[in-house]
Amino acid sequence: MTDVYRPLIGISAGDPAGIGPEVTAKALALPQMYERCRPLVVAETELMRAAVRFSGLSLDVHPVSSPQEGHYIAGVLDVLDLKNIDGAAIPYKQVSAECGRAAFEYVKTVIELANAKEIDATVTGPINKEAINLAGFHYAGHTEIYAKLTETKEYAMMLMHERFRVIHVSTHVSLRQACDRVKQERVYRVIRLAQDALKQLGIQTPRIAVAGLNPHAGENGMFGREEIEEITPAIQRACQEGLRVEGPFPPDTVFSKMAGGQYDIVVVMYHDQGHIPTKLRGFQYDEATDTWNAMSGVNITCGLPIIRVSVDHGTAFDKAGEGRANPESMIQAIEIAAQFAAQRI
Repeated sequence: MTDVYRPLIGISAGDPAGIGPEVTAKALALPQMYERCRPLVVAETELMRAAVRFSGLSLDVHPVSSPQEGHYIAGVLDVLDLKNIDGAAIPYKQVSAECGRAAFEYVKTVIELANAKEIDATVTGPINKEAINLAGFHYAGHTEIYAKLTETKEYAMMLMHERFRVIHVSTHVSLRQACDRVKQERVYRVIRLAQDALKQLGIQTPRIAVAGLNPHAGENGMFGREEIEEITPAIQRACQEGLRVEGPFPPDTVFSKMAGGQYDIVVVMYHDQGHIPTKLRGFQYDEATDTWNAMSGVNITCGLPIIRVSVDHGTAFDKAGEGRANPESMIQAIEIAAQFAAQRI
């Protein structure tokens, strides 16, 4: 075990009926995770024991009532047991208010622990938005929960797969609303958030590209004026402050430029503009075996006073409880959370 300080990472297990507990257990079955950090799972003891069992893992599950009680050694899975749900009788593959309430409480708890500085960073397993809304918690997703509970006004979602990175001007709104949210001040703020996030990752002078909203980035106003009236002024303002920012570029070419090494990140205007290319690179589905050979990539909420990194996939109810979920994204999320935390310590 290294003598370097290991950040304490709180991991919310996600919806109990999905693959979150399984990918969490599989990630923490790797001894090297404990060389980077001290992982604490927020869930229920029996829920995690079930995930360990049906995944065929050799892990002892150790319930604790506070972060200070964790062992944080390889082979032992420390669980802050919230006792919200009967972990031995989970309705796998089903949307339910019961599981939605438990998932929300996991998230709420890791945020509270981070706000109180009892943990150094948070990692989130996948939740089901319908389930948490059925439970009475009316949020569009993790990002909005974190913003509310940390009282954060300026924040943005960043997706990352290896060197491929995007950060969003808007996320969980309709496409019509997303177009209305492309405003100069918001675009500028997201550029600044991109700059700060990449510096925390060790890139001292990030090269930032900005995508247009419209086809061909508006074609000089022929297909829309958002690039002229909102996006370009935001880029010019950031450039005047010394940031390396270029654009707006046509959305159908800018990602290839970043993938080829010309840029470190692309500022995208709406949810699918950023999610589709990132997941196309990180997710690999095999029809013959009906499995995902790769589920790589993470979701980072920029602008928060605490660190939040998440898996970049959903609850995958179709395979929950079967032991065949791919933990790749959870492994990466924990590693990147530890990297961010190390920069702040």
